[in-house]
Amino acid sequence: MAYEIPVTQARAELADLINKVVYGGERVVVTRHGKPLVALVSAADLERLDELDAAEGQVVSAVSSVREVAAAPVERQRFGIAAEHRGPGTR
Repeated sequence: MAYEIPVTQARAELADLINKVVYGGERVVVTRHGKPLVALVSAADLERLDELDAAEGQVVSAVSSVREVAAAPVERQRFGIAAEHRGPGTR
């Protein structure tokens, strides 16, 4: 869970906040008028976020490179593979 602090208070306590993040493993969200503005996270957390961004880009790239295949015949879609084994005109 992140520790929230108003921006005016964060200015006065920046050194302490940095210590909480680096040594205490906390995440600090700086707010303005009660809305999140920025977050202080450790360098290790930032590195993990960067790795996730890179992995997400690879997934998007892989998905976009998948080629579209022709749709199966309507009868096969409706009745499954058993429709392939019947001869024409049989029920």
